[in-house]
Amino acid sequence: MLGKKEYANGQKTYELKGNILTYFYKNGQTRAFGSYKNDLMEGKWTFYRENGQLWQIGNFKENRKHGQWLRYDKNNVLEYDNYFENGKLKK
Repeated sequence: MLGKKEYANGQKTYELKGNILTYFYKNGQTRAFGSYKNDLMEGKWTFYRENGQLWQIGNFKENRKHGQWLRYDKNNVLEYDNYFENGKLKK
């Protein structure tokens, strides 16, 4: 389930083109995008801050974090590089 289609200002909250799902902030900036299959986040996803700055890149398997996840701070410095398996952080 994707949720409401528009913000109060008329800006769409998401767009599904083929199997690529894109979420938007209220200001129209891209919030996140990635593969969407069988109503689930699947494969590589990229997330942005509201100002358009890259925030995270990670992978999903059946809507759960799975594989490598990278997160960047507001200075574009790698904040963490973690690996998840079926939604659980692996040490």
